[in-house]
Amino acid sequence: MREYTDYDGLGLAELVRSKQVSAGELLDAAVTRAEAAQETLNCFTALYPDLAKSQLDSGIGSGPFAGVPFVTKDLAVEVKGAPLTNGSVAWKGNVAQRDSVLTERYRQAGLVFFGQTTSPEYGLTTTTESTLYGQTRNPWDLTRTSGGSSGGASAAVAAGVLPVAQASDGGGSIRIPASCTGLFGIKPSRGRVPMGPGRTEGWNGMSTVHAVSRSVRDSAALLDACHGRETGSRYVAPLPDRPYLEEVSRDPGKLRIALWRKAPNGTMPDADAEAGLVATAKLLEELGHDVVETGPEFDGELLAKYALFTISANIAAAFDDRSEMLGRPVREDEMELITASMAALGRTVPMVELAKANNLFNSVAIDYEQFLIDGGFDLTLSPVTHRAPDKLGTMSLAQDGDAMGKALAGFGAHCPIFNQTGCPAMSVPLHWTDATEDAPGGLPIGMMFGGRLGSESLLFRLAGQLEQARPWAGKRPPHWVG
Repeated sequence: MREYTDYDGLGLAELVRSKQVSAGELLDAAVTRAEAAQETLNCFTALYPDLAKSQLDSGIGSGPFAGVPFVTKDLAVEVKGAPLTNGSVAWKGNVAQRDSVLTERYRQAGLVFFGQTTSPEYGLTTTTESTLYGQTRNPWDLTRTSGGSSGGASAAVAAGVLPVAQASDGGGSIRIPASCTGLFGIKPSRGRVPMGPGRTEGWNGMSTVHAVSRSVRDSAALLDACHGRETGSRYVAPLPDRPYLEEVSRDPGKLRIALWRKAPNGTMPDADAEAGLVATAKLLEELGHDVVETGPEFDGELLAKYALFTISANIAAAFDDRSEMLGRPVREDEMELITASMAALGRTVPMVELAKANNLFNSVAIDYEQFLIDGGFDLTLSPVTHRAPDKLGTMSLAQDGDAMGKALAGFGAHCPIFNQTGCPAMSVPLHWTDATEDAPGGLPIGMMFGGRLGSESLLFRLAGQLEQARPWAGKRPPHWVG
């Protein structure tokens, strides 16, 4: 069907509802495009159309996305009967024996699962490269990263395989891939989206899940379909006043926005990211908003140290769990080089250091919101990444740790603070670099807006306004399979 990529997810669902197309035809269109994208971009770990057809035979219901093809990321989210390797050799051959709570809610919304997208091992870096699956390439420039850790999802959506895909974010892993591929991506507030049934938080609350999409309304409607308390939740994000989908078309009013250039670790945007920041500030002022150059100050070095301790301890525990499943210890040759070193660190971190980490993240959350209150600010604005997407290989988990760490620290330097505070933040595709030989369409750099815990409604209102003012859905990368 030639018109497949003219529609977002809600648009495809309407075609199914009005019987202009069948869910089976949509599935065939998506699978055909996925196979084409896989050849060029290497963005899928598995395709399982037979599971999708069985789901169709059982009925798709009447949810907002009934009949729309969908894929999950190869990290933590379980689809019963489908592979789940977490991007790790240690998990090769694992098959999910149940649905995650999130999967159940997606099914109720009518989404049809046909595949799984690539992730680096345990989502530990901002590129999507692994020993198990190789390098995932960016459809805007095949020599560059599509971001991480949801780089398979971003590559698939950006290339036209499907309009929206599940993603997750523990330090920027929704926003950075969205930025690298010209998509919309929002990291919800801590406690907004279920992560069970085996747990209700990731990385001590730093990680959460949602999606990358071509349209803002798909992201809003998907969050409407899946947010809310799950069994055993220790905290729940504040409930919205109305559906997020309704917010997309509402006027955000006149906002006061802090233009936050300097990241907590001292990183400043390069010339490309700066150009995007300046253009975005100008657009915001044209739309009637106040933009003030200022930002909160945090100890970036200390934040990075305690984020590393927290994540490393969680990785060590994850490998212990896998060892128990296997009935033997996971070997070092079943881990990426940097992952193995993190797991080793996680076994030596004193317990008091994890308490200090939690205390620091609590104080930073207070300080961030107090900054907004004291300045009368609604949101902050920063570049998602401080430069265009890197060449593949610079941030891989299989290379020298010092070189990788340096590249990582200067890439998405503003992103982790929103994981540490639990606050929501979104990447909006508002800037492309000049064209190059390898990237004739230029390279995307997303602009990030962050707000108070529970402020997704405001973010969606602003995103809807920006989407109307500077539409991006028509921008298509050179490697387009739609």
